[in-house]
Amino acid sequence: MDIEDKYIDLKGYIKGLGNLAVAFSSGVDSTLLLKTAHDVLGGKAIAVTARSCSFPERELKEASAFCEKEGIRHIVIDSEELEIEGFSRNPSNRCYLCKNELFQKIWSVAKEHGIENVAEGSNMDDNGDYRPGLIAVKEQGVKSPLREAGLYKVEVRELAKRLGLPNWNKPSFACLSSRFPYGESITPQRLSMIDKAEQLLLDLGFGQVRVRNHGALARIETDEAGFSLLSDRALRAKIHDEFRRIGYTYISLDLLGYRTGSMNETLDEKSLVASVSVAPPLSAPNGI
Repeated sequence: MDIEDKYIDLKGYIKGLGNLAVAFSSGVDSTLLLKTAHDVLGGKAIAVTARSCSFPERELKEASAFCEKEGIRHIVIDSEELEIEGFSRNPSNRCYLCKNELFQKIWSVAKEHGIENVAEGSNMDDNGDYRPGLIAVKEQGVKSPLREAGLYKVEVRELAKRLGLPNWNKPSFACLSSRFPYGESITPQRLSMIDKAEQLLLDLGFGQVRVRNHGALARIETDEAGFSLLSDRALRAKIHDEFRRIGYTYISLDLLGYRTGSMNETLDEKSLVASVSVAPPLSAPNGI
């Protein structure tokens, strides 16, 4: 199927739902999903964004600005992950614990507004990584329209570009809790340090970047453009000094650069297989 056919199927699938509450993070995936849902369903589609210390303020502002511009009803809820039993210990199923509670809260919002469906923005590429959050998606009966339509990330970006969405080429983002190795405690202080460190790099012109937290050490992952920026010795010195002010003792650069799910490299094969095996099966979208 070509991208146009997939988008037709996406719209058909959403139309068949009749109404929809979209878990909206302001990333390109959920933005495309929300925009399409609003175009198809109008006022019967709403956006729900969770505010927490692992979700940077810049992302929340971006989500609110998009909904205001598009005339989409936007509901912001509080979903503090660190209050979830066991979450701060950062187990390998951390994402499941978070998503399980998040979707429960979004379902409550949906029901309050007479909406019978909840959706999230995972795409086909998410099927191939360790994604315990997909278990919660399945258990909570949450829809995954982009996967139902067979859309991959590159296709999501292309559709977003064609629709004129402002974030079509926005670098991938995951919650700040994903910056910790499994088993290392997550604290508000450390989350704040990561947020400040990544914001600094973004302000300095970096695009795709992560600051991985290893105790007193910050490990920077970036793309080729970021590596080029770091060839400037003065810039490296500035980053070093600012990271020290933020609270890190040591600052390192990952030679492999940015890659999704790099913290999953520490997991054993059984954990990875278990996650893939419980990923929600895909049914055929309406109209296929």
